Formats: sequence, C-alpha cells, structure tokens
Amino acid sequence: MLGELEMVKAMLGGDRRVVVLTGAGVSAESGVPTFRGRDGLWKRHRAEDLARPDAFAAHPELVWEFYNWRRGLVRDCEPNPAHLALAAMERQMPNFLLITQNVDGLHARAGSLRMVEMHGSLWQVRCTVCTHAREDFTDLPDLPECPVCGHLLRPGVVWFGEPLTPGVLRLAIEQIGKADVFLSVGTSSLVQPAASFCQLAKDHGAVTVEINREPTPNTGLMDFALHGPAGEILPELAAGLAE
Repeated sequence: MLGELEMVKAMLGGDRRVVVLTGAGVSAESGVPTFRGRDGLWKRHRAEDLARPDAFAAHPELVWEFYNWRRGLVRDCEPNPAHLALAAMERQMPNFLLITQNVDGLHARAGSLRMVEMHGSLWQVRCTVCTHAREDFTDLPDLPECPVCGHLLRPGVVWFGEPLTPGVLRLAIEQIGKADVFLSVGTSSLVQPAASFCQLAKDHGAVTVEINREPTPNTGLMDFALHGPAGEILPELAAGLAE
C-alpha cells in the first residue's frame, strides 16, 4: 500500500480539483456509533426505523429521545486525525471540497469550511410548521417547541425517505464532475445517491481513491484502494502537501 499512497499523495498537489466524500467510518474512529452493524440498535430499535418521517409522526417522543441521546453522545466525541487531516488539506488546496454524509458536526469542529453536509446536522433544529430553523448545541427538552409558533421542532437532518435539501445534490454533482481527484473515505458505498459518486467522478475523468478499513462494493471501480484506518492514511497524505 505504501507505493499507492505515495502515488496518491503526488496527485494532490498544485491546483488540482479535489473532492472528498466521507461517511460514517470517519466518525466511528472518534467513537460515534454507526447506523450499521452491531452499533445499529438503540433500545432494541433499528436506527433506520427511527430516522424516518413516519416514525416521527407516529412517535415523536421516541424519535426525539433517540436524537437527544445521539446529540449527547456526539457532544463528548472529539475530531480525530482523519477530520484534522482533511481540514489541513483544505487549507493547503485552493480547489478542495468536502462532501460528508455525516451529521455529527465533527468536520466543522476540526476546522473544515468548504463543506457540504448532505444529510444535515444533529445540531440544526427546525420547526415542523413554520420556517424557523437554528443551530442549537444546548440540551433540548424531550419534545422541543418552536419559539416562534409553539409547534414541535424536529432534528435538522435528512431522514430516510426524504429528499436532500434543494441545491445540495446539484452542487455535489457539479463539483464531482469537475474533479481531478475523488477520494471516498470511510463510506460503505451502500447509501444512494452518494454510492454513485465514484462512478460519476470516473465518468468525468477523475482519479478515484478509496480509503476504508475494508473493501466496499465500489472497490473494483477505484484507481487506488488504500485499506486501513482513515486516521492513519489521511494524515500521511496531508503531510505531503506544502503549507
């Protein structure tokens, strides 16, 4: 892998356009549970069954309990070397964009600015009736109410079965189509539309790189596959770039 890592590092310099997609594997290295595998259960509920608009409509108190638990858990987590390395790469590259599927806010805490949060953020709340929305890092009530109209607030995340925020997918596709290098980091390549981004990048001529602990369904599409902890591989890549 060392030879491939050096080749990838050489492709990241200069004014190349670099787009990075991150998934739950990056946050898992900070101790954030993932939706899948043994971390996918909460009080015997599958996380995918709670992160849905119909679940919220039927049992808002249960869904809010789940999300307040997640907020409390993430609040105690810290950005890891992978988050910090991506923020450093952004500072060193004039044409860099981070697209994340994660909602924990750890990339922002690490210093990333040129970033698209595809699925929203745990720290955003918005009203279920009016247009009120805000960032809120405080401990929320069990069923938080909108300060404007008094109706129920909901987490500012994109749930299963909901469309992405208008413009988010368009921006991601536009930038991937312009990329010289596309890095897929810590993602299972199972959730659409992000799972198709590698093929999109490849179709537009980008060099594609996978950084993940284990192979994914997209590994065969990649020009380079660096398998191991993102917290070890990304700092190696970032170290090769001039400040």
